[in-house]
Amino acid sequence: MTPHPWNLPAWRALWKEPERLPHALLVHGPRGIGKLAFARALAMTLLCQAPRRAGPDVTACGTCPSCHWFNQGSHPDFKLIEPAEAGEDEAVAGEQGTPRKGARPIGIADIRTLGEFLALAAHQGGWRVVVVHPAETMNAAAANALLKTLEEPPARVLIILVAHQPRRLLATVLSRCRKLALPVPDWAQALDWLRQEAPDAPEALLREAGGAPLLALEFADSERRQRRDRFIAALAAGDAGTLSSLAQEYQARPEEAWGWLSRWLHDLMRVVHGAPRYFPEHASTLERLARCADAGALLALDEALRRDGRWLRHPLNGQFLLESWLLRYGDVARSGY
Repeated sequence: MTPHPWNLPAWRALWKEPERLPHALLVHGPRGIGKLAFARALAMTLLCQAPRRAGPDVTACGTCPSCHWFNQGSHPDFKLIEPAEAGEDEAVAGEQGTPRKGARPIGIADIRTLGEFLALAAHQGGWRVVVVHPAETMNAAAANALLKTLEEPPARVLIILVAHQPRRLLATVLSRCRKLALPVPDWAQALDWLRQEAPDAPEALLREAGGAPLLALEFADSERRQRRDRFIAALAAGDAGTLSSLAQEYQARPEEAWGWLSRWLHDLMRVVHGAPRYFPEHASTLERLARCADAGALLALDEALRRDGRWLRHPLNGQFLLESWLLRYGDVARSGY
């Protein structure tokens, strides 16, 4: 297991002085760039019984008993703490960081299991590694419980916090971690990787994902693309009746609709001064709408989406919020026709 190619510079820098690894590491950056994969690769390599070196690269061997345990999810010296219903790579957060409906926060009971884990001696007599992902989903009680461990860490323990939004963490937690920022990769590098993983329309997927390749790969699902195309076509048409029916059609997936509407609004505000970022194939429609739309109304709607998007996790709120946003968008859009 190795980090994604665009994260190798950060990986190599970390391994220049492995004897100076901190007791707590905060791996942070935008969603969809491989932060969890980076953290898991670091854990597996630290626990490996025969890590391999090839120039500046250090990797787990993949064949020793420790690596087999790790790959099977049963390593006695590794613990992953996630909210319920977390999925692949940064999946507990919905599109652009909005918590997915039904996902609960990391609570104090989860952190208490960490105390039980650390109370045991290391099975292999070496490192023990804990990954908390996404760390910003810890509630206040959980964060304060973790703080006690960070203040008095056991020897040969590495706690890796993986965060999309590190500013949501307690300042006291942040102050006790070494921070490692992983950037959005270079466009060409991300596109080369995505072409191998999702050869159908990789450029459009990567644009919609804001350059985050793992998020783009998540977007490659054919059924999701069909839903997106219908939704964006309705936004482009601006028809009141169609917009009104969208809220009901997408009530089971309001976080997806939230993401598409947020990106569309971003492009509407951006296209006045430059090219659209997410939907360049709709540039002419966006330009026409932007020329006539009320800039203040656009900004107010964008702020409402950012402010209220977190409430989509509550089942009764999704359709209501989406309907209110689409009605407001319809008022803005119709001024452009």
